[in-house]
Amino acid sequence: MKMSSRFRSVAVAIVATAGVSFASAAHADSGRISFTIYKAAFFVGGAGGEGVLTFHGRRYPISVGGISGGLAFGASKTNFHGTVRNIRRAQDVTGVYGAAGGGGAVGQGAQVIVMTNDKGAQLELSGKQVGLQVNADISGMSITVK
Repeated sequence: MKMSSRFRSVAVAIVATAGVSFASAAHADSGRISFTIYKAAFFVGGAGGEGVLTFHGRRYPISVGGISGGLAFGASKTNFHGTVRNIRRAQDVTGVYGAAGGGGAVGQGAQVIVMTNDKGAQLELSGKQVGLQVNADISGMSITVK
């Protein structure tokens, strides 16, 4: 009998701890995001664009800007779409996202990227790129909910 009450106490403690951990994750939500970004680079590059965040049935306009450095040249336009996770409100998407990578496109190409900002918002994006661009660089992207 003594063993089963200890077992029960341990089981209750584990469930309570797991419940607290899952409670904070359960409050986070996800939304859909899409934007078009224009990039140009010759070693140092810049990017800018606009789009929409859809969260809890509402549409929020966003602006996107960025800079990159490394081996990069060319110009392109990419239409991104995907999911943003781990947000509690639309403004959690606002922030700076960083990435290191490489790739290239001549004519048309595909892009897939996963990035996280300082608030924990995670972007999972895919897109179609048009243009001529070659890169092996470190880049940062800033998203602002208007």
